[in-house]
Amino acid sequence: MIPMTPGESSDPRLFLKTMLLEMKGVQRYDIGFPGATDLAFPELAEILTGQLLNNVGDPEDPGLGRNHTKPLEREVVAAVADILHAPEERWGYVTTGSTESVLHALHDARRRYPDSVLYTSAAAHYSVAKGAHLVGLPLVVVPTHSSGSMDIAGFRRALAPRRGRPATVVATAGTTMTEAVDDVPGIVAVCDDLGVVRRRIHVDAALSGVPLALLPEGERPAFDFSTGVTSMAVSGHKFLGTLMPCGVLVYAGPSGAGVLTRIPYTGSVDSTITGSRSGHAPLILWWVLSTLGAEGLRRRARASRRLARYTHGQIQALGWPTRINPHAFTVTLAEPPTAVLAKWVLARDGRTAHVVCMPGMCRDQIDEFVSDLKRALSVSSALSPHLRAI
Repeated sequence: MIPMTPGESSDPRLFLKTMLLEMKGVQRYDIGFPGATDLAFPELAEILTGQLLNNVGDPEDPGLGRNHTKPLEREVVAAVADILHAPEERWGYVTTGSTESVLHALHDARRRYPDSVLYTSAAAHYSVAKGAHLVGLPLVVVPTHSSGSMDIAGFRRALAPRRGRPATVVATAGTTMTEAVDDVPGIVAVCDDLGVVRRRIHVDAALSGVPLALLPEGERPAFDFSTGVTSMAVSGHKFLGTLMPCGVLVYAGPSGAGVLTRIPYTGSVDSTITGSRSGHAPLILWWVLSTLGAEGLRRRARASRRLARYTHGQIQALGWPTRINPHAFTVTLAEPPTAVLAKWVLARDGRTAHVVCMPGMCRDQIDEFVSDLKRALSVSSALSPHLRAI
């Protein structure tokens, strides 16, 4: 906890110094949420701290303002679209994160097919249900396999009695708790088999989209635009390490449905969810993609996967239940004892927890975590039956 509030110090510089020291002190123990911490941006300091950048409106429409980074935003969208094997005709923009990306995809689907039904898995991000409520789409939740991926047979059972209505599907490539990847070709095949041609399929690939797409062709799961999906989104503050929440939304084809309004006040088409948008986020994304390149991103992904496998092995050696999905950064384990949770920041659901081995994490952090877990287990009672498998 930060030891003071701004009002308790007459010197804001002292407060910021204290806050930074506190944050750096606890960062080592924050291993449960997927934010990369290995990148810094000193080259961008002047423009990040001294320049207003407002990317209001459509990224392909400059509008009346001049303090924006829309040319860089278009480069970011193109680069991510290429990584995700999008078709030549594509559109997208830099969002506040995957929640906004999901909302945009659902709003787009609702405008195209007002009578559509939304399908997603029980392991999908909580923003899907929230987005369904906001845009007024009825929601059908499909069960998952033990890995966390959507049960395709369950999807067929849910879709079949509603085959006469349009379908909107949000698939996930990297679920929040287990980093499972839904069988996107299977989803497409079920829609084809049942004759559901009025459909929109969005892939929420917030964490895993970029690292999975950069795997060699023989190892890469089929989840991207090559499967025939409508839209995809990745996060910027997760694998791409922007340090500020943001995301990149990409569509196969032009933006939106229906009439897009040009706003006289801004001089730009209103094709996004938000009006004013950060121009700094596209700048950082452009810098990361331009300076690291595909091979630099691959190296970071390989290092994270090695650390995840190491973590899985070390926890498994303690006899504590743990599992890891193919190509994942995420190691899921039975929820540790309270003494461990008091020190380490872990995402958890009351039964399981997970460690996400993001770029910036080190083996010595894992060793300390495993040592604490071992110590806690040695003084705790025997495993409860419900913790013997996850």
